[in-house]
Amino acid sequence: MEQISVRRPGPGRPRTIPEAVLADKAYSHPSTRAAMRAKKVRFTCPERSDQIGRRQAKGPAGGRPPAFDREEYKRRNLVERCFNRFKQFRDLATRYAKRAAYYTSEIIIASLVLRLR
Repeated sequence: MEQISVRRPGPGRPRTIPEAVLADKAYSHPSTRAAMRAKKVRFTCPERSDQIGRRQAKGPAGGRPPAFDREEYKRRNLVERCFNRFKQFRDLATRYAKRAAYYTSEIIIASLVLRLR
């Protein structure tokens, strides 16, 4: 997240912390949630079934379930479809480029090609 830089509409330095993060069940670990909470980032991620079971087995000591907004989570589909479009480019899918600058430039070129289609 240190490389994020989102320009503001008016004057001021760019934002470096996102407003929200949408993730799948693989990232639902409590340490991830705690890290996002410490940075004051809204974290939308469904809870895994084993975590639900463990929390419910503890009873009242297990705490309340983490907040989950289904409508916001549906927007994650847009990002997933974008990644699937990028996989059409063989260089990006197999990561032929060894340097980060070349890989970044390939992503920019692929984005332009997809946008111009």
